[in-house]
Amino acid sequence: MTITIVTVEDPHHPDLDRCDGGFWVTETLQPNVTDGKLGYVVIPIDSPYEKRYADVDDENDNDEPSDARFLAYVNGKVAGQLSLSRHWNGFACIDDIVVDKAFRRFGVGRHLVSLAIEWSRQQGLPGVTLETQSNNVAACRLYERCGFVLKGFDSGLYQGLNPQTSEIALFWYWQAPDNLSSPNL
Repeated sequence: MTITIVTVEDPHHPDLDRCDGGFWVTETLQPNVTDGKLGYVVIPIDSPYEKRYADVDDENDNDEPSDARFLAYVNGKVAGQLSLSRHWNGFACIDDIVVDKAFRRFGVGRHLVSLAIEWSRQQGLPGVTLETQSNNVAACRLYERCGFVLKGFDSGLYQGLNPQTSEIALFWYWQAPDNLSSPNL
């Protein structure tokens, strides 16, 4: 299996947004603070459900386009995508990362995260930040394996979309070590 990642200049490229990003939620990550340190526990849920993201980004498109877009292909088929920008705090920001259901557990996500880290280095930025949800435990585990650390959470962020939601926004950071060697991904 060959993973190929290409840069996408055209925001209307026909392969963008073609990945099936849905996933089954069987557990949730619950952040906690113990002795002043942020941590978490993973808790199974009683009624698993499928999560699908609405096109909120398209409907509420901010006026700041991504600085870089990439598509991942596996043996010529669209397998994932990544959008990056410079965050207001000086970090690179993963605005969007998705791996198609059919290509999960093949290393596509790890390749895309590694590319985000390399892009941040090329831009001279101190690291990478991203936000995901507490019900996307598989993604959280990937980010942690790639060296990201959970640095914050917001339990009210998604209540504007759904006042009944229990989803918590999780903020992950990868910071460049003093030596700029390649990440151990």
